[in-house]
This record gives sequence, C-alpha cells and structure tokens, in this order.
Amino acid sequence: MSALRRKFGDDYQVVTTSSSGSGLQPQGPGQGPQQQLVPKKKRQRFVDKNGRCNVQHGNLGSETSRYLSDLFTTLVDLKWRWNLFIFILTYTVAWLFMASMWWVIAYTRGDLNKAHVGNYTPCVANVYNFPSAFLFFIETEATIGYGYRYITDKCPEGIILFLFQSILGSIVDAFLIGCMFIKMSQPKKRAETLMFSEHAVISMRDGKLTLMFRVGNLRNSHMVSAQIRCKLLKSRQTPEGEFLPLDQLELDVGFSTGADQLFLVSPLTICHVIDAKSPFYDLSQRSMQTEQFEIVVILEGIVETTGMTCQARTSYTEDEVLWGHRFFPVISLEEGFFKVDYSQFHATFEVPTPPYSVKEQEEMLLMSSPLIAPAITNSKERHNSVECLDGLDDITTKLPSKLQKITGREDFPKKLLRMSSTTSEKAYSLGDLPMKLQRISSVPGNSEEKLVSKTTKILSDPMSQSVADLPPKLQKMAGGAARMEGNLPAKLRKMNSDRFT
Repeated sequence: MSALRRKFGDDYQVVTTSSSGSGLQPQGPGQGPQQQLVPKKKRQRFVDKNGRCNVQHGNLGSETSRYLSDLFTTLVDLKWRWNLFIFILTYTVAWLFMASMWWVIAYTRGDLNKAHVGNYTPCVANVYNFPSAFLFFIETEATIGYGYRYITDKCPEGIILFLFQSILGSIVDAFLIGCMFIKMSQPKKRAETLMFSEHAVISMRDGKLTLMFRVGNLRNSHMVSAQIRCKLLKSRQTPEGEFLPLDQLELDVGFSTGADQLFLVSPLTICHVIDAKSPFYDLSQRSMQTEQFEIVVILEGIVETTGMTCQARTSYTEDEVLWGHRFFPVISLEEGFFKVDYSQFHATFEVPTPPYSVKEQEEMLLMSSPLIAPAITNSKERHNSVECLDGLDDITTKLPSKLQKITGREDFPKKLLRMSSTTSEKAYSLGDLPMKLQRISSVPGNSEEKLVSKTTKILSDPMSQSVADLPPKLQKMAGGAARMEGNLPAKLRKMNSDRFT
C-alpha cells in the first residue's frame, strides 16, 4: 500500500475485488455502522466466463437430419467420451462383421468339416471355426501376415471379399483416425492460455470516460493477427412495440484507428471511449445499479505453431463492471528484460472519477458556459445563410438569360452574404460592449449613426477629463501638440489620420 501511494499519490487505494464485482470491503469496528449486504440473485449469462455459450436448441423436429448430412463435423463437435465410444464401437462392429463373412464363406463351402483332409484345398487355409476366421481377418486388416492362414486361388468369392475388406478398412481408418486427429488438434485448448481480467473498469483516461478490461497471453508463442471485438447484449423495446430480448450492439474498441489489432506479447488494456456514439452515453454510476447488460469479448488470432485460427471468449455483466477503478500495473523493467507479474493481473485500485454520465457532464458544461450557446447558434445561422445563398445561385442559373438580367448583377449573392455575416457579427459582439452601450442599443429608434456618436462621446469624455487633471505644464504641452497638428499641411494631416484609423 505504501509503495502504491508513493507511486500514485494518496488519492489512490488498492481494492481487493470480489466475485460480486462491488469492490467494497466490509467495515471493521470503529469505522461506522456496517451495512447488511443482501446477496444478489445470480443472473443468467449468455456467455460464461470460460467462453461457453448458454444456448440450447430445442424442438428441431425434422431438422435433426441436417446433422447427419454433415456427419464429420457432428463427430468432431461431440464430447470426447462419445468420440471414444464411437471409435471403439465402429472398429468392433467392422471386425466382427468381416470375420462373420469369412466364416460364412468357409461354412457354405464345407471347409469347416474338410479342413483336415489331406488332398482338399479350402478357401482359406487353417480356418476351422469362427475364432480362426476372426484371427485371419485381423492378420489381413493389420497386414501382420503370420503365414499360417492364407487365402488360396480356388476361392473366387474369397478374392472379392478380400478386395471389399481392403476398401472398407481404408474408409473406416481415414474417417475415424481423421476425426480423432482433428479433435486432438483443435485450438480450443489454446484459448485456455489466453487470459481476461475478472472485472471491467470505468474511469477517466486522456480526459475521457473510458470502459477498460485487460487481456493477456500466458505462452511465449505469439498469436498472429490477433484481433478483438466487443458486443453489448441488452434487451430493449423498439418504438413500434417490438421487444428484442438480446439486442447486439457493437462497442468500438479502436476499429477506426487500428487499435483492435493487437500485438499480444504482454498484457494489454483494451479501451472503449464513452462518447455520443457509444451505447453507454447515458450510463452513470447510479444508473448502472439498475441496468442489465452483458459485454461479450471475442479475441481471435492464428496460433503461431499450428497455423490454425483460435478464438477466446468471455463476458462481463453489470455486476462485474467497477466504476472509478483502474488496473494495477503488471510490467516492470528488470536487467535486460521486461517482467510480467500475473499475480496482479486482476487487481484494481480506486481513482477519482465523476459519477455522472457523459451526457450529464456535457449538459453541465453547457450550462456553466453560457457563451457556448450563442456561438453555436450564430455558427448555425451562418451555415444556414450560406446554404440559402447556394440554393439561390442554383435557382438563378436555372432561369432564362432575360430573367437573370432582371434579378441583378452576378455579385448580388456575395454582397448579401457579406451583409448577413456583418450583421451576425455585430449582434454577437454586442455582448462585449459596456452595459451603458447595450442599453442604448436596445432602445428602439436608435440608428447606427446615433450609436456611433454616443459611443464616441462616451469614449472622449474620459480623455477630456484626464487632460483636465494634468498639471498646467503638461496641459500646455498637450494644447501645443494639438496646435502643432493643426498647423501641419493637409497632406501630412491626412497621412496622420490614416495611420490611426
């Protein structure tokens, strides 16, 4: 704690985050009344923390046959216990079936009873019963060839069965062994070494309210072309009355700037800036206690060692978003390398953060700065006047040549634009005048010439008073300077007046 305060100041405090996501510690004795914490009912998640989606498909009816049309994918998607059961069952049934076929051939030819006759040539030598037929099939299928049991040339049906056995065995081996190989080489287990922080935090970063969470890679092998995406799942009702139970909204985590493309060598903090385009524009610390939403995070990349695409998922509910927290730093510089301390990967600490939403902060800023509104209004009026003049130019160009001459000269829209701009500038600069001049300008019937004359009079009165307050010697010098200026030639007086005007 002392080391953290030396590094970040006394306003920061380390908080041990709990599974509820509140980030609060129970008060000890002598720290005020301890509140009774009511356990909140666990909310159903759409995506678990380990990335499993809590979705079950029911009432498929006749659509179940679609799984058999893609049998290979169906077997790969099964759990390991079912894969092993199907693997063993398929080989056992195939071996028993082919051994039965060899036994049937021997039985129909009478080889079982004549096998010990000296001058008799059976279909398969030394096959006397079903166990011997089964051993012959295993020796043939596994290409062992002990040399004791073998097929003879006096049995054409045995030759045909031998060809069928070879083809069927190759198909079964390719299907089952290929299924097991794909099952074992799936990059799902690679996602187990990709970490996400237990909580997401909301605090200020670069002067903006930002939603942040942390990702990390435990392996030394890199994730090539790693990319991260975020989805906000929230129920809402449309203006037409349609209820959307799981409406998916995109959270921008740097798609426009390329920040979503990650170089995931050390833990990174993913940021979503909350602005007017963000779905959390109206979210405040108080409203977050009543909101219900879920943030789904999807991290995709190519495994460097296998070249296969890997995807890791997690989610954060409203209880797992901490307001006014920041992640603890985990990277330190050692001698010749950077060290990552994963014991502090999930740790957060409190930071000063306004409890208001971005919308409320903008409204308070607008109310505290009254000059912002007139500036915005004047800019809008100027923009509208320019658009009107552009439309007037388009209409004028569409008129016949005779009507164009009647409408006036070509510089008419430009003069009108200058007149409108100077009028708006005068109206806007009225607030900068003294209160006395503002009252004079607000009186109806005062023309611009009267206003200028009164302004000149008001500005000249202090100057005359200041001259009267000067000593007699300086007054004579000021009067002499005025007489000297009056005695100057007309050309010099004109140059002097142009210089100060």
